Amino acid sequence: MQGKILKGISGFYYVHVVESGIYECKAKGIFRQQGIKPLVGDLVEIDILDEEEKTGSIVQILPRLNALIRPAVANVDMALIVFAAATPDPNFNLLDRFLVLMARQGVPVCICFNKSDLISEETRRAYAAGYEACGYPVEFISVKKDDGIDRLMRHLQGKTTTIAGPSGVGKSSLINRLQPEIQMETGAVSKKIGRGKQTTRHTQLIHITGNSYIMDTPGFSSLYLPQMEKEELQQYYTEFESYEPYCKFQGCSHISEPSCGVKEALEEGKISRLRYENYVQLYEELKEQEKNKY
Repeated sequence: MQGKILKGISGFYYVHVVESGIYECKAKGIFRQQGIKPLVGDLVEIDILDEEEKTGSIVQILPRLNALIRPAVANVDMALIVFAAATPDPNFNLLDRFLVLMARQGVPVCICFNKSDLISEETRRAYAAGYEACGYPVEFISVKKDDGIDRLMRHLQGKTTTIAGPSGVGKSSLINRLQPEIQMETGAVSKKIGRGKQTTRHTQLIHITGNSYIMDTPGFSSLYLPQMEKEELQQYYTEFESYEPYCKFQGCSHISEPSCGVKEALEEGKISRLRYENYVQLYEELKEQEKNKY
């Protein structure tokens, strides 16, 4: 029987089999001997041990489309990155870090700003401009006002989507809205520090409709860049690409070199200054990492 791992806790894996329900399974010892660990999102073959008790054993892990390290999930079609439009204000440097991480793993991203009822239309346009210009879909929703959910659902249809973002942005409330039967624990935002309590304790996959699944992942407040060469970073800022032929020097970093096509485009307002400043900060961080290796 074939199913999909919804969650794994303390060596037990909960496998969703369409039309049959959820089975509590242990993985065969052969996986441990081979150094293979089942991941949330894995498609697996299971042997049923007790149909009445809904228990089974994972006997095979089917080939993976992909496997992410952070969050540790498999077979992801899209990442939905959720920030609050306000309270707390979005951390765009953190957003860019996540976009680099997902781009490096070949996972498309949809950006979602919750609590959009707290900002003006002008602010919405400013938030969206830099990201839509480089191909990212951006949605503004308000879970509290039940606004924009139908638009967001169109992005999720037929996909397995990992939902991630900082604590306190309304991720759990959004998931409750997408799948009311889950009614996940929601945490109130701390008024003192403007952050949310950590309410997600493990990665889990939630069936919402048809062949659409969402994965809830623990909230993050910081995100380390993966080990990579600093020169690689610019390829994840796709808005630079059309201006790079105008750079005087081959291999231009777009930071300190003269006659740089990217910096000229920045001064002409063709590239988001916020995105560019984040690029410079991340480049310097990678440069420092390289120095510390030796």
